[in-house]
Amino acid sequence: MLNRLDLRGVGTDLRGRLPRPPQAAEGPVAAVKEILAAVREGGDEALADLTERFDGVRPTLRVTPEEMASALADLDPELRSALESAAAGIADFHRTQVVADHTYERDGIVVQGRKVPVDRAGCYVPGGRAIYPSTVLMTAIPAKVAGVAQVVLCVPPDRSGRVPAVTLAAAAIAGVDEVYAVGGAQAIGAMAYGTDTIAPVDVIVGPGNVYVALAKREVAGLVGVPSSFPGPSEVVVIADESAPADLAAVDVILQAEHGPGGLAWLISWSEVALDKICAEIAAQVEVAPRRDDITSTFAEGGYAVLCDSPEQAVAVSNTIAPEHLELMTADPQALVPLVRHAGAVFCGPWSPASVGDYLAGPSHVLPTDGTARFGSALTVSDFVKDVHLITLDRAALTAAAPVVEAIATAEGLAAHAESVRRRVERNGGE
Repeated sequence: MLNRLDLRGVGTDLRGRLPRPPQAAEGPVAAVKEILAAVREGGDEALADLTERFDGVRPTLRVTPEEMASALADLDPELRSALESAAAGIADFHRTQVVADHTYERDGIVVQGRKVPVDRAGCYVPGGRAIYPSTVLMTAIPAKVAGVAQVVLCVPPDRSGRVPAVTLAAAAIAGVDEVYAVGGAQAIGAMAYGTDTIAPVDVIVGPGNVYVALAKREVAGLVGVPSSFPGPSEVVVIADESAPADLAAVDVILQAEHGPGGLAWLISWSEVALDKICAEIAAQVEVAPRRDDITSTFAEGGYAVLCDSPEQAVAVSNTIAPEHLELMTADPQALVPLVRHAGAVFCGPWSPASVGDYLAGPSHVLPTDGTARFGSALTVSDFVKDVHLITLDRAALTAAAPVVEAIATAEGLAAHAESVRRRVERNGGE
């Protein structure tokens, strides 16, 4: 079921030794550029044409506030309660990330630091293989906590040309201001460039397939895009003989059921544990409702890895830099200091990644494709800018002038030096 990989005797320098599925081949990049160019030139008409081509329907782009309110009112009460509970926890966690304005003073120089939210944030929520109301909460709520005035949501339409009702209900709970029935790279283009119907945004966030992730890379610079690459889902499970085989198995499966393109790795230094868990994976996949998606992920991105030691197991994970890392070992906390690259880490047998996907608090929009080496989960900071107000009085300017003048002169920037020299002369003259 999983591809086997024996790394015993290899050591911990694993660069270039681990397989990864190809993500950004030339074909997808060219296709994304073509789609973005069509949206930039054709606007709403191009969005309709592309949606008909890729989703099989020609939707009405704008979803009305009344449709959102109706979807929430008609939602199953138990599901509504679950979404509202998750939303409250997500909001509560992200409020801990809000940084107050601050003031710094040195030698008469006063710097006031302000956190200013962007005006409009675009949130992308995938569709197609599954429906993701949780992603609405995980993208829109951090934006609202950050103080963004207008939060825009783009979601691929279903076969009826509409956004699924549960997704609209989640949008209402999260306080989304605008919803549009458009997905794929064309949605990213619409939010970046703007059309007659969709006004451009300042920041675009959210996960998606490789086309969506590449589209965000293409428009970065025109709009803000977090540095991580939130693409197809990934999980690494590090397990020893203490891990219940059925629980470790289902956790390897749970991210793979999102569909192909991602990673699902099981790593152990115990051959006995590895064999038990692999047998359990095969049994669970055999009866899984999303068996085809799971097996397609396993075919290119599923591995069972046998290692020499816990240290080598974590070294494998660090080399992968996975979106989700689960430590299902007798002492997971002992491994935590070794972990350097992972989007989110789940410790112990009672902490499955699914809890992080829905209600733990941090956003489940996480870095994939190795970008956990430098990127992190979506946070409030992705929606705000640091603005610094700098004030000097006459005495402070006079004290600072020699430093400014010396460096400016060294750089050959005469006007920079002159800007402080004139002020010093004026101070002396008065």
